[in-house]
Amino acid sequence: MVGVFYEVDREAAQRNIALCLERIGQAKSWEARKVRKDGTVLSVRETAKAVPRANGPIVLIACEDITEHKRAEEALRQAQADLEQVNRVTTMGELTASLAHEVNQPIAAAVTNANTCLRWLAADSPNLKEARAAAMRIVKDGTRAGEIVSRIRLLFKKGTPERELVDVSEVIREMIVILRSEAMRYSISVRTELAEDLPQVLGDRVQLQQVLMNLIMNSIDAMKDVHGTRELVIKSQHSENEHLLVSVSDTGVGLPAQQADQIFNAFFTTKPDGTGMGLRISRSIVESHGGRLWAADNSPRGASFYLTLPAKVEARE
Repeated sequence: MVGVFYEVDREAAQRNIALCLERIGQAKSWEARKVRKDGTVLSVRETAKAVPRANGPIVLIACEDITEHKRAEEALRQAQADLEQVNRVTTMGELTASLAHEVNQPIAAAVTNANTCLRWLAADSPNLKEARAAAMRIVKDGTRAGEIVSRIRLLFKKGTPERELVDVSEVIREMIVILRSEAMRYSISVRTELAEDLPQVLGDRVQLQQVLMNLIMNSIDAMKDVHGTRELVIKSQHSENEHLLVSVSDTGVGLPAQQADQIFNAFFTTKPDGTGMGLRISRSIVESHGGRLWAADNSPRGASFYLTLPAKVEARE
């Protein structure tokens, strides 16, 4: 057996066979990789059962080749990852002007403070205290600009999902920074109610950023042309069963009449230039993190999107 199984799977295979011998008559299945004589690796699903014999039990094993199935699964995962990347880039492309304005603000402030610092130093009696204060403001403005650029670069980054402990309220604040100019462009007020003592979640930060960016952008789009109050409210709070709840609510046009149950379907969109994949991908991401994503109409107008995530619980494969 040692020479047949792929090296990293050998110990697991030995443990599974040992379990079969401990539980005579009970079937057990597992997946593993095996090595052919020519050195190629194939994936298999084995089902085994130990049966008693006069001179001691033996383990009977049925082996199924699932190599093509595994390849298809990996191709599907890669296609989904590529589609997520396209959706992110498409959304960021729509926000280019707004993001440029957001980055220009701290840069312009830094230039103003630099000129102020030079004036204090060039005076007949240099005011070092005021010059130092202006220099500190330059550092603050430069740091802010750098943080905005770093967050944007992270959203464009293409790679395999990386699970880590994530502060969801912090991710919400990051998305508000990136999308603030877009909200201001349409006179939309943004209000947050973020619980201070929320536990962290185990997840991929970039994917969760993508979900929140998509929900916030949808709310902004829904309020662009409405009359009256335009308000975006984002909340984070504790929920049941060691989950946390995030809601994104707006005073926009609401969910499409007679089609509210279709908004999470692939390629369904109410936007003339929409891809119809944003909400579908967002739900897929949330579910891969062990959570739920759904929507409801607001009264008297608008819509709310709700998502739950398990606190400090490892996401499903």
